[in-house]
Amino acid sequence: MLHVTAEARPLTIEFCGEHYAVDPGTKFGIGREAELTIDDNPYLHRRFLTVGHDFGMWWLSNVGTLLTATVTDATGTMQAWLAPGAKLPIVFQTMHVMFSAGATTYDFTISSDEDWFDTAVRVDASGGSTTVLPVTLTTSQRQLIVALAEGVLTQTVPGRGTIPSSAEAAERLGWSMTTFNRKLDNVCDKLDKLGVAGLRGGRGKLATNRRARLVEYAVTTRLVGVEDLPLLDRPAGEGGSAPHPSAGVDQPAEAEDGGADD
Repeated sequence: MLHVTAEARPLTIEFCGEHYAVDPGTKFGIGREAELTIDDNPYLHRRFLTVGHDFGMWWLSNVGTLLTATVTDATGTMQAWLAPGAKLPIVFQTMHVMFSAGATTYDFTISSDEDWFDTAVRVDASGGSTTVLPVTLTTSQRQLIVALAEGVLTQTVPGRGTIPSSAEAAERLGWSMTTFNRKLDNVCDKLDKLGVAGLRGGRGKLATNRRARLVEYAVTTRLVGVEDLPLLDRPAGEGGSAPHPSAGVDQPAEAEDGGADD
């Protein structure tokens, strides 16, 4: 349920343990040279994102020309992809923002005292609740995602993590590059068919920054988490499907090798 207030309340942005207050009437920039200076990363726009109040609401805008950002609510059940030139109303009490510039992934949190949008789980008249069917991944697919997301999941200071190259991730898993690329293709294809944006650059063409986008989506939507890290030490070749431990839904096993969903 959407709750609209006539008077805007200040927002708080948290990045790497530091808090920044954003007052109505100001345009708060986030980037390489902005009110919130993220990093001196040359791949990062000087002003990439802005937070401002307009038309009675707070907005997060992508004012860059190349980079994108992944935005979720506190639970990870709502996920949006903020492309260059796009803007998104900030309607949740807590919003997580994650984006990548080069090999580094950054994330910060936007918080407000006002609960504009109620995302509490609703219980229907029969006593049940509505749940989103989780994405079912084979063990090797989950291993691949965790290998790419390891630097983000294990970061000592939340806010900045690194994404390995394909060669580094393949070596971490003990796979050949052929195997790694094939499995990456299939994971991206599976999520693309489910409507996840940013994993393809066009018809029949995979996006060049798909590793970063895959990590952003997987981490922000809780598709993988720190509880999956032990999979990286699992011997190669062990099969079976691997739904997320919190899924609570039995899923049919998928072929581990040779299939389109490998």
